[in-house]
Order: sequence, then structure tokens, then C-alpha cells
Amino acid sequence: MRRYKLSITTDAGGAATAYSPRIAGKIHSIQYVKTDFANGVGFTVTAEATGESIWSEAAVNASAVRYPRAPTHTQAGAAALYAAGGVAVQDKIGLASDRVKVVIASGGATKTGTIHILVD
Repeated sequence: MRRYKLSITTDAGGAATAYSPRIAGKIHSIQYVKTDFANGVGFTVTAEATGESIWSEAAVNASAVRYPRAPTHTQAGAAALYAAGGVAVQDKIGLASDRVKVVIASGGATKTGTIHILVD
């Protein structure tokens, strides 16, 4: 497992964009450690090269840990489902020499927080 740590500071409008170093592997978790971002901060976390969504959540008030997963598909392109229940089969999101892009909204003027990205 590898950990990538991003210390992020918002601008006067409460926004920020930060990038991880290049990552190769499957994302295990995204951990937000609140320092003083305002309550209600929004996160949009994507793969830089493709824009694939990793985590998107608004109105976060406290430190949080997320284990993002993506739905899988059959060779025919249909959603892979567990039995007849229709629940999607999900797997970790893989990156190959790509950066994780973290966009902060409504974080408060010149406030800070930290994102940890754990990769298998």
C-alpha cells in the first residue's frame, strides 16, 4: 500500500484544485482530514486523464473516509449484477500513471484540509 498526502488551502472564494503525483494502482480509499475547511465543503475527486469520478460529495462537515468503487460490466458492455437482485458488482478504481485531481468548493476563505489517497 502507498499513501499520497495532499495538503490543500482554499483561495479567498473558498475554492481550490490540487493534484496528486502520478499514481499506478487501484485506489483503496480517500481520507479527508479536516483542519479548518468550513462546514459544508464539497469534494469532486477525479482521474485527471479521463475525468473518471472517484468521489463526489457536497456538504461534508467532518473528517471522512470513503472507499470508492466503480460498477463493472460484462464483455457485452451490460452492467454486471449480483443474481436477480440487480445490485451492481463493483470493483476498485484503477489508475495507470495518472494523477488524482481534487476540487474543493465552499471550503471557506483561505482554509486548509488534507486528503490522503491510499493505493494498492
